[in-house]
Amino acid sequence: MAYWLFKSEPSSFSLEDLMARAAPEPWSGVRNYQARNFMRAMRVGDLGFFYHSSCATPAIVGEVEVVRPYYPDTTALDPEDHHYDPRALANPELWSMVDVAFRERYARPVTLARLKDCPPLSGMRLLARGNRLSILPVTEEEWRIIRGLASVA
Repeated sequence: MAYWLFKSEPSSFSLEDLMARAAPEPWSGVRNYQARNFMRAMRVGDLGFFYHSSCATPAIVGEVEVVRPYYPDTTALDPEDHHYDPRALANPELWSMVDVAFRERYARPVTLARLKDCPPLSGMRLLARGNRLSILPVTEEEWRIIRGLASVA
């Protein structure tokens, strides 16, 4: 099993939006090659943190589970979609997506400030200067520490 972090702006798609779905949701619209390649490495059963970004208080707000491995991102082929990419017309497998299912909502989100204040997380990719990727790997140790932070009142 591997661990991941999925970033989303809550004004676009939030953990609450995922919770409201009756079925798993495609994690589509990723248009960065490195983030796409991370998704291509995901397997069914992998777990991920759901991170709200570009908001008043960026934070890990819960968890998701990968329930379908990568497949072509059809939003790239739809001219009406915000994530349309005409390059995908010639190469429909240019962009990928995975399906995720809601797993848990944290009663106490783990804020970015709290992550930065935790010395054992200093090497976490999310905290790297200039990092803007929407999909990131998380080590097993980081997973364990962050889950612990989420359960501390």
